Amino acid sequence: MEPPAPDPASAEFRPTATWRVLRQRAELLRRLRDFFHARGMLEVETPILSADTVVDRHLDPFCVAVDSAGARAGFLQTSPEFAMKRLLAAGGPSMYQVARVFRQDELGPLHNPEFTMVEWYRLGDGLLEAMQFTSDLAETLLGRGPAERLSYAEAFVRHVGLDPHRAPTAELMAAARRLRVVAPESLGVEDRDGWLDLLLAECVQPHLGCSAPAIVYDYPASQSALARVRPGVPPLAERFELYASGIELANGYHELLDAQELRRRIAETNTQRVADGKPALPPENRLLAAMQAGLPPMSGVALGFDRLVMLAVGASSLAEVIAFPFDRA
Repeated sequence: MEPPAPDPASAEFRPTATWRVLRQRAELLRRLRDFFHARGMLEVETPILSADTVVDRHLDPFCVAVDSAGARAGFLQTSPEFAMKRLLAAGGPSMYQVARVFRQDELGPLHNPEFTMVEWYRLGDGLLEAMQFTSDLAETLLGRGPAERLSYAEAFVRHVGLDPHRAPTAELMAAARRLRVVAPESLGVEDRDGWLDLLLAECVQPHLGCSAPAIVYDYPASQSALARVRPGVPPLAERFELYASGIELANGYHELLDAQELRRRIAETNTQRVADGKPALPPENRLLAAMQAGLPPMSGVALGFDRLVMLAVGASSLAEVIAFPFDRA
């Protein structure tokens, strides 16, 4: 006589990752910490809940009440960036953090509203040093060799057939039609960066890091976020992204140091958020004060640890490498 089938409800308490994968994850985390420790970097912890939050057009933080009357609110951090830079402005050394971060509207095979981010800052490093350090870390943890480097322009010429820095929006739209990329109805003809992002995601990214990791660098100045912009024709953001198997793993900057420029970018980003139908985020924060006091020259990188584990163990979704993803949290 066969045993009765298990009750599906009784399985809800179980993790979605196997014990084998959870042990592999723990080993990768140990090796990651060894990598930073061997390079003299300090591990730090900063608040998950803060009055400040990173202001980004596409990142939506969770806002939560911090007292029973609801008179005060804070944000669950989308990144530990602001707090870590405050530590650096206060005289801190090169440092890293393994942080829990939270982002709204991120749920799927490669997304979870709560995830693990590894973020680090190295004093004195520019763009080239940051790319090399990131390549070394990826090689240590993934074992796929050093990262190939190609510029944002080279990636678009190779996979889209146009220069992304000089092509007008109409040419980007024509390329999308030629390559049979379906654009969302919300993407307007005036949103040049939106069309660039669409072509990157649909036509460029799937080809990146397929044999070895790939680093794409020198993004358009309009996509600089908190990176410095290098003057020239065209001006370029000193920013890069790491890809493996067509998946974005990390985003790095030669960090902006100018508080007034950050204030301008926050205002511009909030204008874009409102145009997108999103609420503006606080324009004032303690990072501005820290930058005015003096932020040292440095590079900074944020890496999605869950995605790295997924690639390292051969999984196809984050649910396979997280004990309890959102639907079981």
